[in-house]
Amino acid sequence: MTLTGIDFGKLYRDQMTKAGGKEKPASAWDARAPEMQKRHGDSDYIRAFIELTNTHGCESVLDMGCGTGAIGLALAPYMNEVIGVDYSSGMLNAFERNALAQGQTNTRTLQRAWEDNWNDIPRCDLVIASRSTTVMDMADALAKLDRTANKRVCITNLVGGSFIDGGLIKAIGREVKRIPDYIYILNILYQMGRHPRVDYIQAKGRLAGAANVDEFVHKAGFSLGPLSAQETQRMRDWYHADPERAARGGEGFKWAFISWDTGN
Repeated sequence: MTLTGIDFGKLYRDQMTKAGGKEKPASAWDARAPEMQKRHGDSDYIRAFIELTNTHGCESVLDMGCGTGAIGLALAPYMNEVIGVDYSSGMLNAFERNALAQGQTNTRTLQRAWEDNWNDIPRCDLVIASRSTTVMDMADALAKLDRTANKRVCITNLVGGSFIDGGLIKAIGREVKRIPDYIYILNILYQMGRHPRVDYIQAKGRLAGAANVDEFVHKAGFSLGPLSAQETQRMRDWYHADPERAARGGEGFKWAFISWDTGN
């Protein structure tokens, strides 16, 4: 069977369903916006994303899943316009506050989700989606990104299917359920007639940097969902068994940096 005979979009959706994937409600991100705004700024990830992004010939950027604006606002000094798009009003408010604090006057925001109708979203030269592509329908998301970009698209997607150390998940008694890997994206883009480039960005575990065990458990609950009393105790035991490992968030992971030219 050739690649043209395989529906990678359906395979992605099936794997996401099998892994129990689901969109977090916007209210969950609204609640996190103030905390994330406090730590808005430079990081190894942001620098790597900017270095890998080809902005040649681009004068406008659309930042899908913009959050507090870490990437979009870093690009703003080099662009005529930056549009931050997110389904969380709290994140958009944080984006706007950060833009004001940085003196960026060439930005605006739109509230929209991946699954919404994008017909009224303006096209931009460059479209980015940084750490925001854990979607339920990847084929639909990629098609929207592609047709919105005049010149190119740059996104990051998880390598390996899990943001959390598999050892920790097993330690609390849960099964490690991996969401679809980035390789689905490459195959979907191939079938769209695109020729993506891939690089990788090393990342710390999602639970890295917790100041204490209570914060560690809180962060884990946001990623894993509600924890039972038994799971919470097991997580505390895992934390105290190796505080240095816990500070790293356990094993790290990689982001696949995927970019392609649209020629629209």
